[in-house]
Amino acid sequence: MSAPHTSLTGTGTLLRFALRRDRLRLPIWVAAGALLVATQSVSSQALYDSPADLAAYEASVGSNAATIALAGPPVGLDTVAGAVAFEISAFVVLVAALMAVFTTSRHSRADEEAGRTELVRATRVGRHAPLLAAVLTAAIACVATAVAIGAAATATGLPAGGSFLLGASVGAAGLVFTALTAVVAQVTGSTRATHGIVGAGLAVAFVLRAVGDVEGNRLVWTSPIGWAQATHPYSDDRWWPLLLCLAATAALTGLAVALLDRRDLGAGLVAPRPGPPAAARALLSPLGLALRLQRGALAGWTIGLVLLGLVYGGLAESVETLFADNPEARAFLPDAASLVDAYLATTSATTALLAAAYAVSAVLRARGEEAAGRAEPLLAAAVSRPAWLGSHATVALLGSAVVLLASGATTAAVRAAATGDGAEFGRLLAATAAYVPAVWVVAGVALALFGLLPRAATATAWAAVAYVAVTTLFAESFDWPAWVDDLSPLAWTPTVPVEEWQAAPLAVLIAVAAGLLALGLGGFRRRDLLTG
Repeated sequence: MSAPHTSLTGTGTLLRFALRRDRLRLPIWVAAGALLVATQSVSSQALYDSPADLAAYEASVGSNAATIALAGPPVGLDTVAGAVAFEISAFVVLVAALMAVFTTSRHSRADEEAGRTELVRATRVGRHAPLLAAVLTAAIACVATAVAIGAAATATGLPAGGSFLLGASVGAAGLVFTALTAVVAQVTGSTRATHGIVGAGLAVAFVLRAVGDVEGNRLVWTSPIGWAQATHPYSDDRWWPLLLCLAATAALTGLAVALLDRRDLGAGLVAPRPGPPAAARALLSPLGLALRLQRGALAGWTIGLVLLGLVYGGLAESVETLFADNPEARAFLPDAASLVDAYLATTSATTALLAAAYAVSAVLRARGEEAAGRAEPLLAAAVSRPAWLGSHATVALLGSAVVLLASGATTAAVRAAATGDGAEFGRLLAATAAYVPAVWVVAGVALALFGLLPRAATATAWAAVAYVAVTTLFAESFDWPAWVDDLSPLAWTPTVPVEEWQAAPLAVLIAVAAGLLALGLGGFRRRDLLTG
């Protein structure tokens, strides 16, 4: 006699299937979080190897509002382990949150939007099983991240208790955003809307935590990021704030299940509003349509990097205090007569990496349109393949330049206001602009992959971004062969403002980007469309 059919029937099978689908994605996310913590631990132990170095560090950043807003509560700064937690916890929490959001939506709203959930539900699968399997998949990833971070930190010489508390706080924050994504997936009718709403919630949580820590008030307790960082690893070692994360996870998961019972399969609780009866004139061109599809992402990236530029500009004032008496720390900055210029050159390179990530995501939006079958009707009309793909490439190139320059202009404006020297604005904005050709090369790589190897384009393009990031940030520390670094376009960019502008390497990078774009457009013209 078969087991009775319940609302949870098939959960185990769907969970195993989801883990099978994400057998590559989730280990990469988990390894990324552990690698960030391990790298920070090794570098911090090298930088602050004496009580005097730690005292100078604590005096510099412990009362710096910009640093606290970016990193978290300034506790435990009298130990190397506490400095590690202060510098890296906010970033790994964001990594865990993004992993949770993308994993949960991929196995819930995205599957439902693509029609896969309807096929699965037609078999012996309960109503709640797909959602529960999605939540459990993300939860397993969060637990794995917690264990990996704790193990990585302990392996690099940090105390085991604080290390696993740091990992647990990161994983607990990821659980909250797993459950929040499950709730939003019931309300909206599209994956894109789910990502947008949860992303906005993540930004609000970060801001609430930042304001609460800077002001030292209770606002920090309104944010799950604040709950995670309130554990104070390596100093107070408080485990009880994790109970807030677990309680919120349980409540939000229950709410998601209740909302699931009140909507139809394939629809969200909030119906999409009807569009205008006639399209705007801008949508009559492929470029206008591409810009319309990508305007939300462009706005989000721009706002995020502008805020980062504010932090970078504000921190410049404390650089000389932080690094002046610490030659080990100076080794992580480019050689320069001015510590501030060396710091700003490093922040420009970091901003360029983020702009390159945006450029790749914008190019790959074309792959998403093709895979979903929305490109085929357009190309069946009077729209040529080069015009359609070229429109997405144009948004990626111009959008990445806007994102990069907006962040650079913010940093330059803050620095010019702090020094009272208006010439600083133009000098530092030019330093950021030097990285535009390198960002375009990364975008060109993504477009070439899309045109020639569409099925492998997404994974390979993001692997290229990861390669550029690793070589830019760690090549000198790891003492790799020179050719490893030379393959990165950022290695060919003059390190302005430490170095002078050089037209020749920038012209070469622009030529390489143009060649890659032509290769991608040519490959797309000659291949078949691939959906699914």
